[in-house]
Amino acid sequence: MNVTELLRLLQAEHDETVARADHLREQIVQLVGALAEVEARLVEITTGKVIDSLTLPDHEPTPAQTTTATVYQRIVTAFNEHPGRVFRVRDLHELLGLPTDEPSINVTRSRLGRLVRQGLLEQPGRGRYQKRT
Repeated sequence: MNVTELLRLLQAEHDETVARADHLREQIVQLVGALAEVEARLVEITTGKVIDSLTLPDHEPTPAQTTTATVYQRIVTAFNEHPGRVFRVRDLHELLGLPTDEPSINVTRSRLGRLVRQGLLEQPGRGRYQKRT
């Protein structure tokens, strides 16, 4: 193999890799847009807007739907009422009058994680949550 052939092969591989990178960048842009739409929808769901809009006037929501929406609303309200306060999950449970058993704490920890991923809350330290500023 001579130098010219080696350079041609390297250039061909370079061109192919650049084309693949451009294609992946296009996919990333599309995925970021789709993710933003889904996260916006999740924020609506968490604040109860979607649940309210999906409930027909003659249809009562199930207790589970009501409970989940209400707990999320109560969590978001607690953080809105105390914007500078950093909460631990157990402290939040005590403030809201929720059970402080470990399974209940874990469910709320999961909910808070969702709210962090949605950008409503931030996690300044391990196990600590506060309203995003």
